[in-house]
Amino acid sequence: MAAAFMDSKVRKSEVHAEVTTARALHDSEENFRLLVSSVQDYSICLLDIRGHVANWNIGAERMTGYSADEVVGHHSSIFYTPDDITGSLPQRELAATRVHGNYVTEGWRLRSDGSRFYAQVVITLLFDDANEPRGFAVVTRDISTRKQMDERFRLVVESAPSAMVMINESGKIEMVNAQAERVFGYSRSELLGRAVEMLVPERFRKHHPQMRKSFYSDPQSRPMGAGRDLFGLRKDGSEFPVEIGLNPIETEQGPMVLSAIVDISDRKQKEESIKKALAEKDILLGEIHHRVKNNLQIVHSLLDLQCTQIADPVVRDMLKDSQNRIRSMAIIHQTLYQSKDFAAIEFKNVLDLIGNSLLASYGVDDGHIQLSFDAMDIPLSINKAIPCGLIVNELVTNSLKHAFVGRSRGSISISFIAIGDMVELSVVDDGIGIAEHIDLGLTGTLGLQLINLLAEQIGGKLEIKRANPTRFSLRFSL
Repeated sequence: MAAAFMDSKVRKSEVHAEVTTARALHDSEENFRLLVSSVQDYSICLLDIRGHVANWNIGAERMTGYSADEVVGHHSSIFYTPDDITGSLPQRELAATRVHGNYVTEGWRLRSDGSRFYAQVVITLLFDDANEPRGFAVVTRDISTRKQMDERFRLVVESAPSAMVMINESGKIEMVNAQAERVFGYSRSELLGRAVEMLVPERFRKHHPQMRKSFYSDPQSRPMGAGRDLFGLRKDGSEFPVEIGLNPIETEQGPMVLSAIVDISDRKQKEESIKKALAEKDILLGEIHHRVKNNLQIVHSLLDLQCTQIADPVVRDMLKDSQNRIRSMAIIHQTLYQSKDFAAIEFKNVLDLIGNSLLASYGVDDGHIQLSFDAMDIPLSINKAIPCGLIVNELVTNSLKHAFVGRSRGSISISFIAIGDMVELSVVDDGIGIAEHIDLGLTGTLGLQLINLLAEQIGGKLEIKRANPTRFSLRFSL
């Protein structure tokens, strides 16, 4: 009796446990069903093992326009395009899901009004308690907007004038455009999925993965290898110079880099031609300056010979002044010939040469007349250097000839400095000065006439201080 009572009590306990478990399972399934049915952004439907719709959530209704009453019991092929139905795509996708248990795809689907949308679909095989297939769960997401953006992006890349190559983080080529095929000589099928190093010359491949890793550590748009010569490798093994722009791209497959590659072979050839032409021009200009300097020296020598045949000291002195002017111009051409830049001349060096050549020409002892310089490194074009050189020649000559009459010692200083956006050239001496009764504007001497003409030629302004000390200053703009 007692044993029978105990057995009855155990059975009641087991039944209670089973009921509790069943209720919990029912509640769990009901909660899951409510959750699925309330999802609005995804289409979630259940298919039976034959592919007919068994369940339909609100997200599926919103996405397709079909209500549950309109689709339940119908085959899922009603959402496929006619071409896909003709090709048995719905059946093939379900068959693949039976084999693999899961199937992911993208493609066009139809709404109730016949319009299309691009969908990302995940199909999962469902099993019953006996572990037998009982149907399918189909989760669909409308990615039409992304598809449109991807298509626009593809069209832009495809029509780009540069070769475009998109590479994933492991260095595999994910996308190329038509120009990339033309530039490198490969077809798309030969490039896609291959390592990008196939487009890099052998001697650079060793360091390329590290450079790619460096880019991914700080992904931002920038030129590749700034300041270095880059080369691409064609299918036929030939190399060509390139410029590469790197642009980070975020994709659903992870970060990638889109490389814009430009074949600059023509530009490099033109640059080489320009460099060659410039080198030839420099040689020609150097030869011209050298020949001009030599011709001026010949004229200087001829005047020197002429001086030996003239007894009149006034005429001889005039020829000597002309010789010094010619020598000053020859100095400028010699300096340009020795310079690497024919467009401009370091006038500081010219001043030193002209000043000391004049001291030697007039046989002035350093102990008698001291010549000093205060010159900045200011380059002058030859159009300004020659007039300035001749002005210095006239002013220093004038000081040597007239400033120290009756005096045993004196000094001349030449200054060439920048003042704001102007340049000041001045010659100063501590000689006897210029008498007040001399009208410098009416003087008939060739030297002062030359100074005024040359000052006007370079757009300069000449200022004169007559004495204590005597100072000629010329200001002009570079």
